[in-house]
Amino acid sequence: MNSSETLDQVTQYLRDLQARICAGLEEADGGITPFHEDAWKQENGAGRTCILSAGQVFEQAGVNFSHVHGSALPAAASLRHPELGGSPFEATGVSLVVHPHNPFIPTSHMNVRFFCAETPQGAVWWFGGGFDLTPYYGDEADAVHWHRTALKACSPFGSDLYPRFKAACDDYFNLRHRNEQRGIGGLFFDDFSEGGFDLAFALTRSIGDHYLPAYLPIVARHCDTPFSPHHREFQLYRRGRYVEFNLVYDR
Repeated sequence: MNSSETLDQVTQYLRDLQARICAGLEEADGGITPFHEDAWKQENGAGRTCILSAGQVFEQAGVNFSHVHGSALPAAASLRHPELGGSPFEATGVSLVVHPHNPFIPTSHMNVRFFCAETPQGAVWWFGGGFDLTPYYGDEADAVHWHRTALKACSPFGSDLYPRFKAACDDYFNLRHRNEQRGIGGLFFDDFSEGGFDLAFALTRSIGDHYLPAYLPIVARHCDTPFSPHHREFQLYRRGRYVEFNLVYDR
């Protein structure tokens, strides 16, 4: 495997994914408020940060791309390969969080990423990511649609993947000190290289490509749902759980 060509393939896909997701969210928001783009470059890499604030539907949405490199991979970057800690590496990914105004629209999160570490024996690579949904007010139809779309993303690559990734998502997005889930889950995978690069990359693309079909119908279903100050207050209260998870547990 040529690691340079492989990284080019992945970064090209991720840049396109970021652009498509931003376009889809802008359209769902009414097309009035654009994403503000900030292309950045540092000594250890570059990326593009895209933020939509105070939109018609979305209070805040961030869709970020990065491609970074370093001389020493943090050991925590791969639970399956702790021996790679300290190796030269490159990492690239797209990560997003979308917070809506309306409390009846759930918050959503998606991330897809690729790591490649260089060792004396050659390159070691893996993919990770997934998407998850955090409702403030539960809706059975939303949950069914979300998980059916997640199943559809995984099914072409093996019948075992959806239940594995769903269970991993439930385990990861868990506030253990409160004994409660952050939301209704979805998909979570990490250190994934099964089946070789072509299969693992195709699976990762499928998960990234299914985010908008999973989320936008839910947004459309609830964007005009009336809500009261009480609903809004509860939404803000529950967002505190989101902050707790990010501060205490998120890697």
